Amino acid sequence: MRIRATVAVLSGALALSALAVPAAQADGSDGPNLDKTTAAERFGTSNGQSAFRVATAALPTVSKVTVNAGKDIAVGTTNAKNFTVSVTAKHATGILDAYVDLWHGPDFEEGLDGLLMPNEDMATCTAASATTSTCKLTFTAVPGSDLYKNALAGTWKVTVGALAGDESVYWNDYQQTHRVQRISKLTVNAAPEPVKKGSTITVTGKLSRANWETFKYAGYANQSVKLQFRKKSSSTYTTVKTIKTNSTGNLKTTVKASVDGYHRFNFEGTSTTPAIKAAGDFVDVK
Repeated sequence: MRIRATVAVLSGALALSALAVPAAQADGSDGPNLDKTTAAERFGTSNGQSAFRVATAALPTVSKVTVNAGKDIAVGTTNAKNFTVSVTAKHATGILDAYVDLWHGPDFEEGLDGLLMPNEDMATCTAASATTSTCKLTFTAVPGSDLYKNALAGTWKVTVGALAGDESVYWNDYQQTHRVQRISKLTVNAAPEPVKKGSTITVTGKLSRANWETFKYAGYANQSVKLQFRKKSSSTYTTVKTIKTNSTGNLKTTVKASVDGYHRFNFEGTSTTPAIKAAGDFVDVK
């Protein structure tokens, strides 16, 4: 059983409480690193304060946190996903360092089951003035390791910390949230081609998404997908109908051939899976 410390500060004194974190998953195999850093461990200072619990004017303030340039973090089956987080913070004595982690679970003290920590021991901070700096940290999310189960897809909490020149600390384990998703794929095929005007065109395809447990793409069942069409002479797609994927993620529907044009499927995404549009498939109508 692995032990980590969580920080809580009262009247400038540091009180440490121990929290047990499992070092292995329930099946006994080596699990991911769920040893979440605290303010004391990160910044090594005894006068840190938990900004989530204690409001003090003397603490550093954080004005902006940007995760992955504001985009959802989409991870596939094999390639690690690299992303950057920036923190803009301010204090009268300047900003020396910043910290960010992303964590998953109902509470970081109980039920923590996912954790993404920065690659660096210290952030790279660029001063905009004597009091304000923007600090950057890089992250690497690895499917099957950091993202070891599909249930981790969805909303994660973001911890943010900042260390001022006088060693005062801002720390908030619930600063904001951000989505980590399973990459999606979408195909389309319209046939026959060419086709007579007024004849039936059958449009098929498949919606699938990354499975972090099998390292393959699996069909995404019972999802609404729009069939869209644009004339050869147009640049705009129009929705023809909305259908649902079957139990294996497959799509199939029919339309009447009218004019030359492109057919595509458009999936608008869910909290766990990003939106995606298939490339249009051209049908020549005779």
